[in-house]
Amino acid sequence: MRETVQEAVLRSAAEPTTEQRARFGEFLKRKYGQALALRWEEDPALENGFRLEVGADLYDWSLEGRLRQLRERLEQLKPERASVIPLMREAVRNWQPEVTPEEVGSVLTVGDEIASVSGLDRAAYGEILQFSSGVKGMVQDLRPGRIGCILFGNSEAIESGSIVRRTGKTAGVPVGEGFLGRVVDALGAPIDGRGDIPAEDYLPVESPAPGIIDRQPVNRPMETGLLAIDSMFPIGRGQRELIIGDRQTGKTAIALDTILNQKGKDVVCIYVAIGQKSGSVAQLVENLKRRGAMDYTVVVNAPASASASLQYIAPYAGTAIGEYFMRKGRDVLIVYDDLSKHAVAYRTLSLLLGRSPGREAYPGDVFYLHSRLLERSAHLSDELGGGSMTALPIVETQAGDVSAYIPTNIISITDGQIFLESSLFFSGQRPAVNVGLSVSRVGGDAQTKAVKKAAGALRLDLAQYREMEVFTQFSSDLDETTKRQLVYGQGLMRLLRQPQYHPYRQHQQVILLTAALDHVMQTVPLAELDGFRERLLTDAESRDPALCRRIDESGQLSGEDRETILKLARDFLTRYQAETAEKSGE
Repeated sequence: MRETVQEAVLRSAAEPTTEQRARFGEFLKRKYGQALALRWEEDPALENGFRLEVGADLYDWSLEGRLRQLRERLEQLKPERASVIPLMREAVRNWQPEVTPEEVGSVLTVGDEIASVSGLDRAAYGEILQFSSGVKGMVQDLRPGRIGCILFGNSEAIESGSIVRRTGKTAGVPVGEGFLGRVVDALGAPIDGRGDIPAEDYLPVESPAPGIIDRQPVNRPMETGLLAIDSMFPIGRGQRELIIGDRQTGKTAIALDTILNQKGKDVVCIYVAIGQKSGSVAQLVENLKRRGAMDYTVVVNAPASASASLQYIAPYAGTAIGEYFMRKGRDVLIVYDDLSKHAVAYRTLSLLLGRSPGREAYPGDVFYLHSRLLERSAHLSDELGGGSMTALPIVETQAGDVSAYIPTNIISITDGQIFLESSLFFSGQRPAVNVGLSVSRVGGDAQTKAVKKAAGALRLDLAQYREMEVFTQFSSDLDETTKRQLVYGQGLMRLLRQPQYHPYRQHQQVILLTAALDHVMQTVPLAELDGFRERLLTDAESRDPALCRRIDESGQLSGEDRETILKLARDFLTRYQAETAEKSGE
């Protein structure tokens, strides 16, 4: 409902004539349905026009205002590269400035990346505001008579009392195929020094998650290439699997290996860095480039040096870029590294906006912060193209405390978690996956039949080993059966150790699991197991490449193929032991 106004203010360099006053009066009566008093104020800066203020409405007929209208008209054009110049010429030739009101307000206070604005009573939550200095902001707090706005630029350029305009647009980012292989900031602007990125569309950073009808079951694997995860906690395309653990336990390494493993699988990868050191992100980008993974990856970087506003919006911007590809029927993998820092950035903004702190000083809506983000990952129905977006959110714990506020929130939102344990990491078990606390709620539905059959009772065997390991700490006299089980369990744990940047292909995982769970490797000393494993894979691939190709292509493991793998493994073991004995004899 339009507010009741009693007076209009005309600002110009020269006082209007009687005739001009009459024309202004007719315009106001026609526009607002009543006669309004017109007050003139001199403004020497408005030599080539005027500004008419009616309540919150501003009719800007200054030279600056008309040029802004022309710029907005040109920005609405979506030409092909070849037709951009002719189209701009035609737009300028046919352009006529419009007498349309802008809703404007004024800055009450500004500081700490937050501006308080009055006069924009019809502004919407999440709307972008334009400040007179050129800085943009987003509405995040609505109160009677004033709104709170987070800023996406230098707050020092904004002064109290300066003009703020509504844009009517929600925050969004440019998207397109050109973003592949690029590093961008939280607003989609390139920061890798390689020039502009041609945008094919402009998507809002906040959008509703797909509904139940728009989804289909998660039933296709998103292989990480990590034996410990693919065999026991498989991740499906469209799933949300949390990676959780203390600082420096290999969380980012798991996400990075998963990105590397998508090479040649037509999966678009998006890595969102929130609050990370710029040097660490640069090193990660360099690793991706060196290994040929940057060609299918987009890196969205909101480093620790960026404002809390940009760190807050970064994961939503990355998700919008992912949704562009998902809606085209592509499969997307998105990594949020990490949501602990994202929650801290949101808490910072919320406290500055004057929201009440709750548990652990986080505002009460911090659960919604991450639920509306992660729910956007899905496996879309065939009617919508069948694309998918798989989310790997990362959360940092303090001293392994998974019961803290943010970890429990995200655990309840996601479809499982991979828990990395510090004691395992420091003992050399990497990836340091805790088999007892990790889980995938999609499970075998997202696992190929070959890996599922090869993995067999791996989790159960490891659980028995961990229990027996604790029990044997209190006993020095062990029977032979217990000793054999301990050696077998130690061998399995050693098998699950995997160097970084060395993801396994499906046939390699099947060969190792089949041989290990059939106790073929049990006689190999632990210290020699790493070398034995790599040589076994090389030997099997050279002696029966058709078998490896068949497993990779079909995702099946027939009884005949399983026997072939066991025969290859036992033959290699015999040759390996003979070679070892010969060397020791020398």
